[in-house]
Amino acid sequence: MENNNFRAYVAEFVGTFLLVGFICGLISSNATLDGLKLSPADLGILHGFLLVAIIYGIGTVSGAHVNPAITIGMWSIKKISSRDAGFYIVAQILGGIAGAFMIRGFFTGRGALVDYGAAHVSPAFLQGGNVWLALIVEALGAFVLVWAVMATVVNRNAVAGFAGIAIGLSLGFAVMVFGPATGGSFNPARWLGPAIASGTYPDFWLYIVGPIAGAVLAATLYQWLIGGAQETTEATDIKQVDAPGTR
Repeated sequence: MENNNFRAYVAEFVGTFLLVGFICGLISSNATLDGLKLSPADLGILHGFLLVAIIYGIGTVSGAHVNPAITIGMWSIKKISSRDAGFYIVAQILGGIAGAFMIRGFFTGRGALVDYGAAHVSPAFLQGGNVWLALIVEALGAFVLVWAVMATVVNRNAVAGFAGIAIGLSLGFAVMVFGPATGGSFNPARWLGPAIASGTYPDFWLYIVGPIAGAVLAATLYQWLIGGAQETTEATDIKQVDAPGTR
């Protein structure tokens, strides 16, 4: 195993550990008997700023996927090898579990009121807790997130230096809108960690299938879009070079 690959796997573990730990920590520390004291905007802002910090912290080491759905999305368009994708996913899952159990250790009593930040489908916000709508919500959230990744990282014509901000804001806005409906996971590792820590697994399949489906769709569709745009640009460049009087 090459040292650079191993560093990337460690970075994915640390990044996911921080992502899940701080998100679940904020939720657990603000839990009350009357419910969560945080608004969707509060949660969205935390998600956004946290992901920005993680991306700029480990992006150059591993790409800062910190989400199995993103890794599978990148694998589906051959931006990461099967071997590396497998190790990334293992590291992300272990990081998410470690982050959730750290928060359980910090907020054992208070955090139990909200299952240590575990994601749940809300009957109050999603038409009686319709699981198929919840599946679409989780897929759409992951779609938005991966779309931002494709637009700022994979697209070679993107303006450099803004990937962290764009991706972080995308996650933040998605959580603001969809957080009350499903918990705004969009990330199997973010769902699994607190689910294990709290021992609650309702509708577990949609938190796995939804984000992966949304991520693969976004990656595939955007790859097709930028592939066509780049082919057009290259064709234009050739015409300009071959035009009379340009040599």
